[in-house]
Amino acid sequence: MTSSSSRGLLTFRDAAPVRITNRSGSSLFLLLGDHAGNLVPERLDNLGLAAQELSRHIALDIGVSRLGQRLSAILDAPFVEQRYSRLVIDCNRQVGHGGSIAQVCDGTAIPGNIGLSLRSAQERIDAIFLPYHAAIAGLLAERNAAGRATILVSLHSFTPRLGEIDRPWEIGVLHSEGNTRFAQAVLASLQSIEGLTIGDNEPYRMDETDFTVPSHAFAAKIPYVELEIRQNEIFDERGWERIARILAQAMEEAKASPDV
Repeated sequence: MTSSSSRGLLTFRDAAPVRITNRSGSSLFLLLGDHAGNLVPERLDNLGLAAQELSRHIALDIGVSRLGQRLSAILDAPFVEQRYSRLVIDCNRQVGHGGSIAQVCDGTAIPGNIGLSLRSAQERIDAIFLPYHAAIAGLLAERNAAGRATILVSLHSFTPRLGEIDRPWEIGVLHSEGNTRFAQAVLASLQSIEGLTIGDNEPYRMDETDFTVPSHAFAAKIPYVELEIRQNEIFDERGWERIARILAQAMEEAKASPDV
């Protein structure tokens, strides 16, 4: 992995890969969106995909960008979001992992990722993956230097139905190792809300495929939680506001828990 210039991929017409909302927010929480956007660099010609494919769940975590921005405002927390499609490069996968630059996703072939050269893959790493993780590391370092504690909150969303399986959970709480007390407290708070079905490591488990939270939180012993929101819950303004309020309350309650 190198840190060479990204000029090989992004042009002046392309957006910056990282957007940080409320960088100096006073909250303990640092919000992340690994798959918040669905942009594709101009030179990649939409990866050979039709426009509708880039609006599907295979291309981004639908609703997370707006949800994160709303949570940022409610909590006064920074929100770091990755703006390019996970199909260009998945910033929540270790470089070299089979899902890092997927050739097929949920049954859809990704023409622009098939037969990719090592040089082309490295251009994506340099242009998108490295700047995103450098932004997270930089914020953590700034906060640490200022004597500010941090709780890392990674926001994701999932499709209500995958294959032939309906997913009943509105919200999933993911955790694995390291300092899990905050995640467990968030889970307990959300489970206490009547009318919500909350998944404990559902519909996904945090495992060896995850990169962002393990790499930034585990070794540093930073409290964390990864939250998965069902996409039909956050597809419009009303949904973003409702779920943001629910999550903000659960996070604040968890932060105040004696166990955290």
